[in-house]
Amino acid sequence: MRQRVDTGDVIQEWDLIPSSDAKVFPDYIPAPIRTDYSEACAIKKLSPKASATLARRCLQGMIRDFWGISKGRLIDEIEDIKDKVDPPTWQAIDAVRSIGNIGAHMEKDINIIVDVDPNEAAQLIQLSEILMKDWYVTRQERQERLKAVVDMAAAKKDVKAPNNSSSGTQVPNGHFARSSVIRKLPVA
Repeated sequence: MRQRVDTGDVIQEWDLIPSSDAKVFPDYIPAPIRTDYSEACAIKKLSPKASATLARRCLQGMIRDFWGISKGRLIDEIEDIKDKVDPPTWQAIDAVRSIGNIGAHMEKDINIIVDVDPNEAAQLIQLSEILMKDWYVTRQERQERLKAVVDMAAAKKDVKAPNNSSSGTQVPNGHFARSSVIRKLPVA
């Protein structure tokens, strides 16, 4: 879209379509992982091999951060999580490594060119999205929900503080008083 003044001169120009279709992930996912993911999304049409390589790098960052596994080679790190993830996820992770290697490593015969198309790069990126959601977002949401339950129980415990009588006091009109809390008893 172009914005013009009366003279017809262009003052500012920008694309209406975002330069990338990267999703925004929360800050509790490490910045280097989010950056590799965003760059993989931004470059997938221009250079699908580079995008696949960035998706591979994003995957390696997640394995190292989330699982705490850091070996010299990605293949060894992936092997270490084989018993920690379900088989289809593990196979997809290993496939990202394999396809990402196309951009990361030259073939022994330099005349062999293995291409990665934009749709294939998009699928690798989608796996990164799935893993960020499953490994980071779901864990964070679970921790928040569990903390809310614990906090709720603590608040209830404060209401039933040890200095309050457990029997309470009967007061007129069918109410039951416990400290400063008055509750209506069901009428039988």
